[in-house]
Amino acid sequence: MSYKWLEWAKRIQSLSQAGLTFTKDVYDIERYEELRHISAEIMEEYTGLDMQKVKNLFTNETGYQTPKIDVRGAVFRNNKILMVREKSDDRWSLPGGFCDVGLSPAENSVKEIKEESGFDVVPTKLLAILDMNKHPHPPQPYHYYKMFIQCDIVCGYERIGTETKEISFFDQNNLPELSLNRNTESQIKMLFDFLDNPNKVPIVD
Repeated sequence: MSYKWLEWAKRIQSLSQAGLTFTKDVYDIERYEELRHISAEIMEEYTGLDMQKVKNLFTNETGYQTPKIDVRGAVFRNNKILMVREKSDDRWSLPGGFCDVGLSPAENSVKEIKEESGFDVVPTKLLAILDMNKHPHPPQPYHYYKMFIQCDIVCGYERIGTETKEISFFDQNNLPELSLNRNTESQIKMLFDFLDNPNKVPIVD
């Protein structure tokens, strides 16, 4: 889903961040800081986020800006998929989150599934790498790549985590209200396609 204003704001933010990273000229620094302020104004105008919150998001970035990586675990049991109910928005998502420094994508998926659902798993297959800009997620301030990794339960039991309030397995025709920042209905249906077709090749946007 395309939001031109969001694309412009992100691009301006990315250019300003790169400029602030590499320039040594005091006047260029002022110009790049002004560009970052303009991108924050655009975000505030169209998202309703508080300007200070947007600025904090942007000013926390250092170095050359690149897309962030979000890893989601696809865990099936009895032809149903594991989902957790998020405390932040009271909606459901695949267990997962941002990649931590020092851990591989597979290691991150194992960690997140354990923390959010209580299950110990082993990663078995990379199913997809998606660009969130090409899918119907709500507008977000950063550019994300989303990795979906299939994992098998080896032990453990259902246990909520610090960010989750409920755990359940869902049939593809009876999905709950989804946390659309994290995953969409079309993405969940895509994962069930892999369950039905084990030889399906990974999808890359």
